[in-house]
Amino acid sequence: MRLKIVSVGEAVLRTKARSLSIEEIRSTYIRDLIEHMRETLHDAPGVGLAAPQIGIPLQLAVIEDKAEYHAALSDTELVERERRPVPFHVLVNPHLQLLSQPEVLFFEGCLSLPGFTAVVPRASKVVVGAFDHIGKPVHIEATGWYARILQHEIDHLQGTLYVDRMLTRSFSSLENYNRCWKAKSRNDLERELGVPEAKLLT
Repeated sequence: MRLKIVSVGEAVLRTKARSLSIEEIRSTYIRDLIEHMRETLHDAPGVGLAAPQIGIPLQLAVIEDKAEYHAALSDTELVERERRPVPFHVLVNPHLQLLSQPEVLFFEGCLSLPGFTAVVPRASKVVVGAFDHIGKPVHIEATGWYARILQHEIDHLQGTLYVDRMLTRSFSSLENYNRCWKAKSRNDLERELGVPEAKLLT
């Protein structure tokens, strides 16, 4: 069942989500919710979906970066972004630790802010501790684009959106992004938007 994705302006997107108990994680309700979130993520399509994005303030997110999503990127772009396929998995009650400064610049979008994108500085390396879909503890060490996805989704669970972290001068409609920015490299972004501005956000 495809769930409705709420858009920016909804209070649930600005509220810190509630943690789940192990009993809740193993409940039929959460199992069914995870499956519905997976279907919604695939249908969107997207690489991550947090429970607040479907109007439910729980510390729960699903992530999957399919290889087919990479087809529009060149080999150079994939290497520059350090983007590799990530299999479907669930994060419950995640805790994020940044292992590098949030100064890697790339455009991000969000299913709750359709039609727009902006450059967001993110850490290139992170560690995440969480529970999986059956309440088993998991430890994730991630780099590159996977680290970016984790930061974006865990932000959602804290009531934070990418617009809170973006370089405001880069905020763009998707139409103008495709026309003016899509072909630019990371070095181009750093030169045109200014790395010093990004470092002020660390």
